[in-house]
Amino acid sequence: MMQKNKKQIDVIGKVLQALYEHDTDSLFVMSLMHQYEERGSLSKKQLEGLCAKARKVESLPVAWIGTIEAIILKMPTRYKSTLEKNTPVFQKSEEATELITAILQSYPQHKRVLFLQAKNNNHEPFAATELDELRKFHQLLLKKKA
Repeated sequence: MMQKNKKQIDVIGKVLQALYEHDTDSLFVMSLMHQYEERGSLSKKQLEGLCAKARKVESLPVAWIGTIEAIILKMPTRYKSTLEKNTPVFQKSEEATELITAILQSYPQHKRVLFLQAKNNNHEPFAATELDELRKFHQLLLKKKA
């Protein structure tokens, strides 16, 4: 059990105890009590559920419910990412793809360009030096041939 500061009043504990005494068969309140005793805190969603349950009990002091609402407002809200699940974080660079294709048509065994092609196919971002390197290869190898 986590140790709490003795000077603070444990409103959440009092509300949980009062709700348990009001309805001893409530599994929701029992599970919240168990987690609160084990971890010493509840998540924002759990506190919102506790607050909704506490509003239904008229014998609870309004100040306790207000305190729980204030605690909920102080907690951060977590949002899920808006990215689609299968969308790669990095998109292939069209310029790099064109340079790689052009170089490999003339020099299909060029090891460094093959490495950069694999990196591009795996949707890994290029460093600025690697893109410059591709441009240099393209300029040196293909300009020589022409």
